[in-house]
Amino acid sequence: MVAEQLTETIDGKRIKGVTSAHTPHKLVWYYGDRTKYDDLLKGRRIGGSASFGGLVEVDAGKAFILLGEGGNVRFHDKGEPRPPKHQLLIDFDDGSALSVAVQMYGGMGAFVKGELDNKYYLAAKAKPSPFSSKFDAKYFDSIVSALDAQKLSLKGLLATEQRIPGLGNGVLQDILFNAKMHPKKKVLTLNAKERGALFGSVKNTLGDMASRGGRDTETDIFGRPGGYRAILSKNTVGKPCPTCGTALKKEAYMGGSIYYCASCQPI
Repeated sequence: MVAEQLTETIDGKRIKGVTSAHTPHKLVWYYGDRTKYDDLLKGRRIGGSASFGGLVEVDAGKAFILLGEGGNVRFHDKGEPRPPKHQLLIDFDDGSALSVAVQMYGGMGAFVKGELDNKYYLAAKAKPSPFSSKFDAKYFDSIVSALDAQKLSLKGLLATEQRIPGLGNGVLQDILFNAKMHPKKKVLTLNAKERGALFGSVKNTLGDMASRGGRDTETDIFGRPGGYRAILSKNTVGKPCPTCGTALKKEAYMGGSIYYCASCQPI
C-alpha cells in the first residue's frame, strides 16, 4: 500500500533537503550514516518505490531511501504544516514533504545502492514473499520443520528472526486466530493438518489485508486507516469473539503483547 502510494505521489520529485533524528527516540534505528543523509540525497530525483518483507525501498538515483516497519510515513502537500515530532523529514523542491515518525519502534534511512550490510534487509530481499508463488506449502514446511524452530512458540516462529520477512506481531494475531491456534502453542506439537491450516492462514490472511489496503489499526501516507478490520488488536480487547462470543484477551508475552480467544485458540 505505502509503496504504491509513494510511487503515485512523490515519483519525479527532487529532494531539497533531509532532516534526521529531529526528535530523539531510543527505539529507532537508522540504516546507513544518518549524518550524511542530506549530502547523499539533496538534489536527487525520486524514482519508483517497491515493498518487500515489511520494508519500502524508494529509488533516489544512486541511493535508496529505506522505510522500515513501525514508522508512520506521511505525505505533506505544499503549504501543509510539518509534524512537530519526526525522525526523518524529506523536503522536496516543490514545497511538499515526506515525514516518518515512530511511536514504539522502527527503522528508516538512506544509503548508496549496494552498500547496506544489514542482515534483515538482505534477508528480506533474498527470501520469497508470502504473496509470491515461491512461498508455497513446501517452502513453508521447511520453515516449520527446521531443527532450531521446534522448541519455539508459534509467535516465536512467525514473528522473530525474519523467518518470514514482513510478518510481524501485528499481523500475527489474526493469522493465528484464523488458524485457530494459540500464540504460545509449540511448533513441535503441530501435526500435518495443523501445518497446512497455518500455511493457508498465512497466505489468506495476509492476502486479505493487502487487498483491503492494510489493517484499520494502521494508516496510509495521507493518514487514512486501512480497510481490513482487525479481529485481534488493542481496539478489540474485551470485546466478544466474532466466532464464539468469548471475551477477547490481551497478554504480555515475549517482550510484547499477544491477543487471542481462549475458547477458539487453545494451547
